[in-house]
Amino acid sequence: MVTYWLTYTVIFFSVISTFLLCLPSTYDPKKEKNKRVVRVQIVVLGDIGRSPRIQYHALSVAKHGGKVDIIGYQESEVHPDIRSSPHIEIHPITLTPRFLKTESKWIFLLQAPLKVIFQVLSLLYALGYRTSAAKWMIVQNPPTIPTLFVTQVICFIRNTHLIIDWHNFGYSILSMKLGNNHPLVKISRKYERNLSKYATAHFTVTDAMARILRQNMAISAPVLPMHDRPFSQFKPLTEEQRLKFFSQLPETALLINEIALGKLKVLVSSTSWTPDEDFSLLLDAVSSYSSMATSSHPHLPEILVIITGKGPHRADFEHKVQALRAEGKLEMARFETAWLTTEDYACLLGAADLGISLHISSSGVDLPMKVVDMLGAGLPVVGWDNFQTWPELITNGVNGQGFRSTSGLLDVLVDLLGNDHQKLRTLKAGAVEEGKRRWDDEWDSVAGKFLGVCAGNIT
Repeated sequence: MVTYWLTYTVIFFSVISTFLLCLPSTYDPKKEKNKRVVRVQIVVLGDIGRSPRIQYHALSVAKHGGKVDIIGYQESEVHPDIRSSPHIEIHPITLTPRFLKTESKWIFLLQAPLKVIFQVLSLLYALGYRTSAAKWMIVQNPPTIPTLFVTQVICFIRNTHLIIDWHNFGYSILSMKLGNNHPLVKISRKYERNLSKYATAHFTVTDAMARILRQNMAISAPVLPMHDRPFSQFKPLTEEQRLKFFSQLPETALLINEIALGKLKVLVSSTSWTPDEDFSLLLDAVSSYSSMATSSHPHLPEILVIITGKGPHRADFEHKVQALRAEGKLEMARFETAWLTTEDYACLLGAADLGISLHISSSGVDLPMKVVDMLGAGLPVVGWDNFQTWPELITNGVNGQGFRSTSGLLDVLVDLLGNDHQKLRTLKAGAVEEGKRRWDDEWDSVAGKFLGVCAGNIT
């Protein structure tokens, strides 16, 4: 009997010892060789190359001498300064297998558990064993599931302080696919609310989002609004630089004479081709614009709409454009879809005549970063404005103009592109003024102080 209990005692303690030995290493500030160098993990359960705010966080930490590990999917090119920085290292997460991806609501419900398990294991391995323990971890939210749970566990084990960087609410995005009253949406909302309370601090992209975290989600930790601001590569172009860029861009090279003479106006939009942007609205407005330009409003210029980005609904949009062109409904309008490098995208915004945002906020309190980039390039913006945070960035009639319907967008296009373009010039001047406050100004005064890498630590 004694031998029996001794055997099981040895097995039990062996299992416990093995488990403890296999746990990730922990952050110990006493072991830091250079206590002035801050190590930060930055996490996004998405493509790093298409997550500009995540990249800007990394560049800002590195600029102040910190060490950065970026954890996320590596599907597209990242900012060139990240590739060249000796202070930043990228740790790619294994991509979710294709058979676990779907646009179908019903198949999604069946696949979701398997997808979550795969993501949990991938994140645990990347955060716990492929990276050194850090003092801080900044995680983008959403995606919420399983990111918040995994990062909380890792931060607890590794003695790391967690900061949630709120871009939106995960449950509100899920509700666009499943509906507000779906049980999974309700569970997601409780999951997001409860787990977020354990974070050390929170950054938000708008003031309104910060108020919701404090009041509706009862978060007592510091909640710091940190608005998106344009990075240094986004800036207005001179007329000479503009025409040179358009003469080299494949989508505009053959149209350079019409652009130079002002007979063709270039409009630009950026998208991930997801359900929170309704491009059928743009198609309807532009086809109506073309009809007016060939009949009642012959003074209207031809327009070229360049839409950048990758995503699941791009092919559907291209088919709709082809159908409209075949029906003769786009005589005075052209559409081009493109995927550009960071440098070319910045130049496109600086060279275009008008930016368009079709972002329909799922929560009502987020803001699309594409609008920030447009303003940084001195590009006036017209956008869907039926959500409460639009005025935090755009003042209608000053640096942009809002709309809430197809006819509203059509009216704005006719008003700005017709006649003498004085209103368009006014909006451009306002955009240039708004774009003067840059990412470094915002980051240093909020995140930099909180992390202790800038003077005047606010913790």
